[in-house]
Amino acid sequence: MSGILDLLNSDLGKQIIGGVSNEVGQDQNKTASVLSMALPVLMGAMKRNASTPEGAEGLNNALSNKHNGSILDNLGSLFGGGVDQEVKNDGDGILRHVLGDRRSNVENAISKQSGVDASSIGNILKVAAPILMGVLGKQKQQQNVQSSSGIGDLLGGLLGGGSSNQAQQQGQQSFIEAILDADNDGSVIDDIAGMFFKGNDKTGNGNSGGGLGGLLGGLFGGK
Repeated sequence: MSGILDLLNSDLGKQIIGGVSNEVGQDQNKTASVLSMALPVLMGAMKRNASTPEGAEGLNNALSNKHNGSILDNLGSLFGGGVDQEVKNDGDGILRHVLGDRRSNVENAISKQSGVDASSIGNILKVAAPILMGVLGKQKQQQNVQSSSGIGDLLGGLLGGGSSNQAQQQGQQSFIEAILDADNDGSVIDDIAGMFFKGNDKTGNGNSGGGLGGLLGGLFGGK
């Protein structure tokens, strides 16, 4: 199964990156970098929420109805005249539900690593969140996930699938957990994000071939 980062490097992913970039007025390479950090974190938070029966049922219902993947069928229209405020409001609601009081942690951590201001990160995420839900809804259909019990596996497959090896997957998961567990002081986020987004190993020796940083460099040409 392809992972979410492989999606970003596909033709569909490039269309999403280009559309989001134009919408928020950011450079495409920086937008790609932000999305490659943010989408796994959002999915990690969803996976946490889906670890309870209630959370899994709620996500399953959302992916079966409002977020069934139809948003992906006409991205040209979505981005053509500017993203509708209703879509942005939907994205804001998704972020509030998925991240809760960790939202500022995520935005600030990604801002520090990408060099994009936190306000712009927030705007990118508002547009990206409904699209991500659409991707999940489409995957749910394609994989014929009928019940809430399969939602966690769906998310896990997208987080762990694709071109990343086991070490990269562990690095990605460590970063996700660090952000979601952080207490807003930024110290843990700085350490973990620096380790994996810059490709350093645990000894700080700069092993650029491993971790999420190595994977992102491969996908986006080191940008």
